[in-house]
Order: sequence, then C-alpha cells, then structure tokens
Amino acid sequence: MDQLTQAYERANLWVQDKAIDEADRIFLQKLINEKNDSEILEAFYKDLEFGTGGLRAIMGLGSNRFNKYTLRKATQALATCLNNFAKSRGDGQARAAISYDSRNGSLGFAKEVASVMAANNIQTFLFDSMMPVPLLSFSIRYHKAHGGVMVTASHNPPEYNGYKVYWNDGAQVTPPYDQQIISTYYAIKSFAEVKLMDYQAACKEGLITLVGKEVEDVYFSKLRTKIINPGLCQERGNDLKIVYTPIHGTGLKTCQRILQEMGFSKVIVPPLQAIADGNFPTVSSPNPENPEALAMAVEIMLKENADIVFGTDPDNDRLGVAIRKNQSSSEIFYPNGNQVGLLMLHYILTNLKEQSRLPSHPYFVKTIVTSELQAKIAQNFGLTVENTLTGFKWICGRMGEIERKQPERNFVFATEESFGYMTHDFVRDKDAICSIAVMAELTLWYKTQGLTLIDALDKIYTEYGFSDETLVNLFFEGKEGADKISRIMTHFRQNIRETFIQEKIVSIEDYEEQEVTNCQSGKKSPLNLPKSNVLGYSFASGTKLYLRPSGTEPKIKFYIMISVTEGSLSEKKSKAKLLSDAFVAAIQKEVEGI
Repeated sequence: MDQLTQAYERANLWVQDKAIDEADRIFLQKLINEKNDSEILEAFYKDLEFGTGGLRAIMGLGSNRFNKYTLRKATQALATCLNNFAKSRGDGQARAAISYDSRNGSLGFAKEVASVMAANNIQTFLFDSMMPVPLLSFSIRYHKAHGGVMVTASHNPPEYNGYKVYWNDGAQVTPPYDQQIISTYYAIKSFAEVKLMDYQAACKEGLITLVGKEVEDVYFSKLRTKIINPGLCQERGNDLKIVYTPIHGTGLKTCQRILQEMGFSKVIVPPLQAIADGNFPTVSSPNPENPEALAMAVEIMLKENADIVFGTDPDNDRLGVAIRKNQSSSEIFYPNGNQVGLLMLHYILTNLKEQSRLPSHPYFVKTIVTSELQAKIAQNFGLTVENTLTGFKWICGRMGEIERKQPERNFVFATEESFGYMTHDFVRDKDAICSIAVMAELTLWYKTQGLTLIDALDKIYTEYGFSDETLVNLFFEGKEGADKISRIMTHFRQNIRETFIQEKIVSIEDYEEQEVTNCQSGKKSPLNLPKSNVLGYSFASGTKLYLRPSGTEPKIKFYIMISVTEGSLSEKKSKAKLLSDAFVAAIQKEVEGI
C-alpha cells in the first residue's frame, strides 16, 4: 500500500472517530471529498513521532500535525507511564508539572495537558502564567513531581507548536522511559481511549493547582548563590549598558529580574519585542542563534552606545549575544554557541580558582559536537570532562547518573554548541536565565580590565590554542524532505570512507551502529553512548565533521570543527576560514545530487 493510500485511510479513521469534534470531522471529510492529495499526504502520511524528548510539528488537523487530539493522545501515554512509574516506586498518587510559552495556542494546549492528567488522577501543578523551560524543570524538582510537560516549539517558526516531556529529575525524558511512552502512544488506536476531564472541574476538585510566585522566588534565591562576583556586580553594574530582547517570548520577566537583582540597572528592552506574541511579528524566526533575530536590539545598541545585546528564544532556554567589534565601529560580532560557552567556562573556572571555590572532584559536561577546546580548558583546571550525545537531555541524563552513582563528584558547568548553557544543578535543562546572568557579569569583569569579549576570546585562543566551528543547516521540508535527509545519511555512511575535500579521514564514528572504525587498520571498537543517527569523521589534521538529522526541525546539521596548530593567531584564523569555506562548499555540492 502506498503512502497516499495509507494517508487517506488515516484521514477516514479520524472522520469516523467520535472523539474528534464534529466541525473538525466535517472539515476533514471535505478534504477527502475534494481529493486534496497534497494536504492529506502531508497531514496524514504518518503518526506524529516523539523526537528529542517530545513532540513538535506544524499546527493543524492530522495525525502528523500538532493539535489537541495528538496532544491528548501523547499526554494519555505519558500519564499512563507516570502512574506506572509512581506505582513502581510506591509513591502513591503521581504528580506532574506543566508550563507553556508565548506561542499561539500554548495556554489552551497546556490546559488540555492538565485536563488529561487530571482525568488520570495525577496531581498537576500548572503555572498561572507563561513560564520558561528552566522554571518548568525547577517546578518538577520543587514539587517532587514524577514528570512534566513544557508546551513549546522552542525557536521554530510561528506555525509550529509542540511539547517537551520531562521526567522526575527535571530533565527531558531519556531511555528507557521515552521508549515506554512512545510504545504506549502507538498502542492507542482511537482518541476515544484518551481520558479527559473538564478543566474547571479538575481545578475545583484540587487535581489541578495553579502555581507561580512561590516557585519563582525559591528558584531565584538559589540562582543568586551561583553569582561568581556579586560584589563587582553590585558596585559596578551601572557601568554596563545592556540591550535585552525576549523576542516575543517568556524571558522578559525572569531575565530582567535576575539582572536587576544582580545590580545591572541599565537594561534596555526593544518595546515591540517585549510583547509576548506567538506570531513573532518583528522577526522571520525567533531564534537568537540567527543575527536577524537580534537586529532590532543591535540597532538600539548602536543608537544608545550600549555594551552588549542579549537575546533569548520563546521558551527562554537559549541565549544569543551580539557586540560591536570596537567602540568606534558599527560592525557587529556575533559569537557562536561554542565561543559563548568558552567565555563562560573560562570565566567561571578562572574566578572559582582565584577564590579557592573550585569544588572537589569537579566535572564539566559537553556534547560530542561542542568544541574540544572547552575540554582542554576544563582539564587544565582539573575537571573531568563528560561527553554526551547532542542535546541537553543527554547532558542532564549524565548528570543524574553521576548524582546517583558518584555523589562525591561536583558539577561545575554544562554546554552545547546550539547556544545552551547551565551553571548550576538545580535545573535539569539549558537555562537562559543563569546564562544571561553569567554573561552579564563576565562582560562587566572584562570591561573593568579594558577588554572586550573579542579581546577575551583572543586571550583564550593565545593561551590554549585556536579552534573554529561552523554549523551548516540544510532544510528539507515535508515527506520529500524527510526522505532526502535519510538518503543523505545513507550516502555519507556508504560513500565517504577515506577522504573528504582531500582531507584524510583517520576514523569514523557511527552512533547508529555504536562503533568507531579506525580507517588505517579497519579495526572497530564500541562507542559507549546511546544509539543515535549520528556520523562523525576525524581527519588527520585534527579537524572533525559530524552530521545528524535534527530531532525537532526538518533539517540536517553538519558540524565542522577545525583545529589549526601552526602560525600566529591571525594566520590560524585565516587558515581556518579557508578550510571551513572549503568544507561548506563541498558539503553543499555533495548533498545537491543525492
């Protein structure tokens, strides 16, 4: 049976399902009658899948769309697993925490999640206003919940929504629990199997509790203990002028609060972007990794002669940064995620060491696609380096494992290249609130020494060596796009074995096969990380190339990590730029004909 036929079968099942609202069934029947093949195929060619810790898709009717029906089905699966988990631990009634961002429909979706949880007799703690990822993670731990949900599609375009699933440690769900949820999800054949309780009735019965200020206050009291140089911030905070944009998301209240409490009173927010709006009207994409998303804030920085721009995504877990290259120039420098992480790590370790505050048995966590230069710095300060798969759920999963099995070890810092950072262990996901706090104080710290962040990076490169990282994102939408991404991964697995742009490959890491191949000897050895559709190439020059399909967006990512060891710093930068450009061109050409 071809996919179009299967899609029509799924669409007809929705029309026949009495749990689907009548108006929605009428709309779908019209699409079927009109033989709208393209829409039926895109909306129904498969069931919406769990990606990296949850669901994310374009909103609309269909099994492959994010809507209240697919959300209810996923929540029923999660609720069943939470109840089983609580029962296995002898905990009595299961508990869950819920939050939501500024996206269109997020509040309504959050109430749907709460209503399904309540119908499954789960005590649910729902934030009384939109609240970012770090507070949701904190709420799970604060309420000793068995899991939680963050309704968000992070930095995806406006037509998307979704939710992230969290477990009892406050981290995004990992094996074996994610597989239990997924198998339970696919076992639900009809929406009639989903339990649903009226939201207001659930609130009256005490199954849904609205929470807010109390949880926030405890979080901020803990976060204040992680400020590295509180005296400097209080005494000299007014010397730093900051432009901060939440890009229409959830970060405004929390990020402004921590900056104010630290002593940074000169904070300017672009008025239009201070408005929470799921249409993100001032940007093409609310992703602070992209310079375009920071353009409005950069314009204000130049006009007001501010020192730095900070931007956070809608669910406030990523932080983007922009500065002027020098005080007399309007040319802007946008440090990438690796560079921001480098600055944070070096600042934290340098100051903790000077203050004799480095803990015993310290460790640092990063992903396999995060700069190895960070590992070098961490090791220089005596930290053990933990490498994980891409994504903070793996970082936090490793933290939880260490906490359980090696409690004598002490967490210091965690980072991933995609603008995610964490300076503490009382939240188990990337946290833009703590990130903006440490970036503000380190920017001030360098400013008091007459240095910019560019100067700071060059000092680090001079002392520890130079590295250059480039990320290539190739987007392929819909079913055809998904098929193309699959072909690209197969092509690189089967055909790129010895060289790439005349760079000799010395080893290949295949995380799907969970093995690394030595290209000289042919010897294979195991990779001690979970199975994942990721390929990594190590070259004789020290350069590395990783590729993997995104778990949340219709794209494939190529991570180019270049190491240059010879020449002056300026010569190293030039060589790295030429090699990076060559890799980018070769990747695009290779992918073109696949």
